[in-house]
Amino acid sequence: MPLGAFKAALMGTAGVSTGDVVLLASTTVSSATGSVEFKGNFTSTYLEYIFAFYNMHPGTNNVSWAFNGSIDNGSNYNVTKTGSFFAAQVDESHNNAALQYQTGDDSQQATGYQNLTDGVGSDNDQSCSGVLHLFNPASTTYVKHWASRMTEYHASDYAIQVHTAGYFNDADDNIDAVDFKFESGNIDSGVIKLWGVK
Repeated sequence: MPLGAFKAALMGTAGVSTGDVVLLASTTVSSATGSVEFKGNFTSTYLEYIFAFYNMHPGTNNVSWAFNGSIDNGSNYNVTKTGSFFAAQVDESHNNAALQYQTGDDSQQATGYQNLTDGVGSDNDQSCSGVLHLFNPASTTYVKHWASRMTEYHASDYAIQVHTAGYFNDADDNIDAVDFKFESGNIDSGVIKLWGVK
């Protein structure tokens, strides 16, 4: 996270986690794996969790990066959710540019994985990067909101910025695990970091 002059105040100094933004986990994928799961991190200590994705590279061409939550410590990833999806895109020749709402990538009270991108390419130089914010997942009073902003190198040689947002429609249970994967095939490489925000 590029925090500049605020880094010491927020995160402490010399790697000491005494600030308001604390690195909780970091996962590096260096060989093919189906998904990356985070659990055991989501408590009432933090009101916001920030996932950052660095060059997530798929093993299969033209696949979307997606996520889901769990209320049973990762035994099932099937929390009911509603979310919206829109994207701005332009191709390498700048002949095709568009800003569009994509209803096909929405979730309407769905339990499947929510897409965060649209068709990432698997060429050696293609990947996706971005952030996902998850708000107060330990609440047992409110639904759990999330918002994401991603950038991707599309399989058809487009630069695409994708915005998604929504909520897990479960007010009674806490979200205690989160899973990330491409919609099919493996994750070949990439880095995911998780911060907690007090």
